[in-house]
Amino acid sequence: MRSVRPAAVVVLAAGHGKRMRSTIPKALHEIGGRSLLGHVLAAAAPLGADRTVVVVGHGRDEVKAHLAEIAPAAEAVVQAEQRGTGHAVRVALEALEANAGTVVVLNADVPLLRQDTLAGLVAEHASSGRAGTVLTARVEDPTGLGRIVRDGAGELAEIVEESDCDDLQRTIHEINAGIYVFDAAAVRDALSRLSTTNAQGEEYLTDAVAMLVREGRGVGTYAGAAEEALGCNDRIELARLGALLRDAVLRRWMAAGVTVIDPATTWVDVTVELAADAVLLPGVQLHGETSVAAGAEIGPDSTLTDTLVGPGAKVIRAHCMGARIGERVSVGPFAYLRPGTVLDTAAKIGTFVEVKGSQVGAGSKVPHLSYVGDATIGEQSNIGAASVFVNYDGVHKHRTVVGSHCRMGSDNMYVAPVTIGDGAYSGAGTVILGDVPAGALAIPGAKPRVIEGWVERKRPGTAAAEAAARAAAEQNQGE
Repeated sequence: MRSVRPAAVVVLAAGHGKRMRSTIPKALHEIGGRSLLGHVLAAAAPLGADRTVVVVGHGRDEVKAHLAEIAPAAEAVVQAEQRGTGHAVRVALEALEANAGTVVVLNADVPLLRQDTLAGLVAEHASSGRAGTVLTARVEDPTGLGRIVRDGAGELAEIVEESDCDDLQRTIHEINAGIYVFDAAAVRDALSRLSTTNAQGEEYLTDAVAMLVREGRGVGTYAGAAEEALGCNDRIELARLGALLRDAVLRRWMAAGVTVIDPATTWVDVTVELAADAVLLPGVQLHGETSVAAGAEIGPDSTLTDTLVGPGAKVIRAHCMGARIGERVSVGPFAYLRPGTVLDTAAKIGTFVEVKGSQVGAGSKVPHLSYVGDATIGEQSNIGAASVFVNYDGVHKHRTVVGSHCRMGSDNMYVAPVTIGDGAYSGAGTVILGDVPAGALAIPGAKPRVIEGWVERKRPGTAAAEAAARAAAEQNQGE
């Protein structure tokens, strides 16, 4: 079969979706990290069509806004009155040139449609020379779906909607997936002659297919998997499709070398990237642009959104959003990483610690019960338990800088903006209101004091003392 680049892809997204019982248009409901419409557009994108037209109607402003975010090159065409699928395609074709060539028609609620199936359908149509080709599937329960009726030679005779089926036709298990490829001129002509004499009083696209068959223009079929034909009409079906998509995504990653301990409780968006030898423990949810490197272990019971995890890192019972977790970093349990968090190699964020807009240097630790907001912490420093980086004065956010090899006491308050030099120490309960020089000791009191040179005198030979000495030498050179 030869492949062909379609002139256009038409996606039907105008329906109300009343059974969803939602103020959100049906096409915008999400599973697996994308809207239903987004999944269909992603499957069609590799076809490389010259134009993509999305027919909108109910909730058109919301659908247009969503379309501008996920597929800005796509064109929205308004179907002011929802008068059936045939009418929707006719509205779309009016926006295309008269000699539009090959046109692919898709429903917006078939999120399990695969790229390779769609490519095969288009290739089959191109090689057949027929006016149309219909994607079909065989399902165990065809209730509610249009049936494929074949003639004595096994060729497509017509597609009959369930509401119009007779008793014999209702027993047919081969169904119409609602996905088509047409010669635009042929289908345009058929659509112009549709009637509304059916149970729904609508212009059926399937009637145009039957018309092309009767007139000898030729309509073939192409078989897809049953799951790909599943549409979504209510929340029950939305959940079912979400579970099927989850299973497919996890099968793909497990085949690529990712360990998933309990697939039933693990949810991974289609936009997530995983490396071989990553491990996902039970209760893990990975969303958005999250990426997990080789040897990293996530979970149990962790949710990561738009988060990068480096090799060998461990994230245990944590919630992470927009974070960058470096190699061999340890996070959790019960940690909260907010956007702008950057954890360098072998850093540790421990139990009941929240970090926001901060960088924690290599080997540094915030082990217990602390809030780190808008801070830069150097290498190999330790932040004592129950510490708070007081970054907000009620009007503006301010930044705290903690140097390398610092040993900060428990229950410290860092009232930003402050800078703590390399190798500095602080006593428990210290409220740090001003800068602490390298190698100094900050201690609590009615009036907090800073004792310069304390670390070099009292902790000689330690990494903190050496860091303070280097900082002092660099300052002297600068002067």
